[in-house]
Amino acid sequence: MATLAEIAERAGVSVSVASRVLNCDPNLRTRPETRDRVVLAAKELNYTANYAGRALRLSRSKAIALIVPDVSTPLFADLLAGATDAASGEDHTLLVGRSERVVADGDLLRRLIGEGRVDGFVLQRSDDLSDQALESLVANDARIVLVASRTAHRKGSVVLDDVAGGRLATEHLLGLGHRRIALIGGVDRSDIARRREQGYTEALHCAGLRKRDAWIRRLGYSPDASAAAAASLLEASPPPTGIVVANVNGAIGALTAIRQAGAEIPEDVSVVAIHDQWMAAHTWPPLTTVKMPFYEVGFEAVRLLLGRLSGEPAKDIVVSDPPPQLVVRASTGPPGNY
Repeated sequence: MATLAEIAERAGVSVSVASRVLNCDPNLRTRPETRDRVVLAAKELNYTANYAGRALRLSRSKAIALIVPDVSTPLFADLLAGATDAASGEDHTLLVGRSERVVADGDLLRRLIGEGRVDGFVLQRSDDLSDQALESLVANDARIVLVASRTAHRKGSVVLDDVAGGRLATEHLLGLGHRRIALIGGVDRSDIARRREQGYTEALHCAGLRKRDAWIRRLGYSPDASAAAAASLLEASPPPTGIVVANVNGAIGALTAIRQAGAEIPEDVSVVAIHDQWMAAHTWPPLTTVKMPFYEVGFEAVRLLLGRLSGEPAKDIVVSDPPPQLVVRASTGPPGNY
């Protein structure tokens, strides 16, 4: 991204004049052709003003945006509630959008900030966004905080304790006596999926068991993907007696596929999911879950963003209070003879 110094050099003016022109300073006295040169230079160099250090001082918009892959999932309600409470507590408006357009137009976030529509973004990564594309999208921009995901080369994120969640779900099945435990996880590129698989692997290792690739599926968190994963796991030899599904939305699809295959839950196969939502109590059988603090993630993400806009240092936060909580329902029990 071009700097003010580059704009000034191209327009043949001082940095101070370039800044005042681009910020529409009403007290600036300069010739119209000088203004035109600065504006043209900014356009040619694709310049976006950096509002990070002064957004709150100027109260430019007092609005921030939460961008998520899917606003229809019940999990979004907890994230939105936390983010809304944090924003309103600081007299900010929270806007909501889906990430599809962000993926298609990599400059959209910076344009919206540069046009003064919002001061910054809390962004939840979508599964179709590669690590490289995510790094390019957020770069070192203090006006963007990642929620639920993080990148390897920049700070500014709030994530769940996904390792603990994966571990707790697996330990529940181990405690019931299961030893053939499978994992239906997210796609390979997902850092969330990698952390939850790490927790699953750690729990197996502590029980003296090893992870078996034949019992791992990494197809994503949609109900259809998890249904396909569950159907294929039942065809393994031997099949698992317990399945950890790394997302509750996917677990609903897995339950359907297991029943369609003629297996009983939990008599033949136990299923435990990470995340809890109201629908989990109303599936058949009701679904055992690991409740994760998604409200607190939304709340902390907005607080982190507002702090960054005020000039506070970047940091990565893992929300561990409250810790993941096991919610036992009827989808899990001791292993049968499947």
